[in-house]
Amino acid sequence: MKKFVILAMVGLFSLIGLSGVWAQPGGGPGGRGGGMHYGTMWDAGSVTTVSGEVAAVEKYTPGRGGSSYGLRFTLKTGKETVPVILGPAWYVEQQHFAVAAKDQVEVKGSRLSIQGQPTIIAQEVKKGDKILRLRDDQGVPLWMGPR
Repeated sequence: MKKFVILAMVGLFSLIGLSGVWAQPGGGPGGRGGGMHYGTMWDAGSVTTVSGEVAAVEKYTPGRGGSSYGLRFTLKTGKETVPVILGPAWYVEQQHFAVAAKDQVEVKGSRLSIQGQPTIIAQEVKKGDKILRLRDDQGVPLWMGPR
């Protein structure tokens, strides 16, 4: 019986300790950013800058699951309409940056093909005099913290 009580207490204290981690934005078993795996697809050789009008903004659940949702928008340039992946919505919101349909923006990011569709993984987004910084020059997400 004594072993059971000790095991129960250890389990309880473990859960209490982890609850602080899970309560953080993007926390939980998947870590900060959960299942966001686009960072591993970054190609520094394909970095480009494009400008245009935001056609639509949407939240999405990352491909590998995860505890937080991502934010992306569709950008209409003079030549094409291309999806732009930003990152976790909680990070964008923490930066006090909002993007909406009809906004004029400039996007710097890595141009890739995801599921056969041209896509830009944003490094930074400029809207007016505001700049949303999302990734460093190596494509490491800034929401992951200092390395």
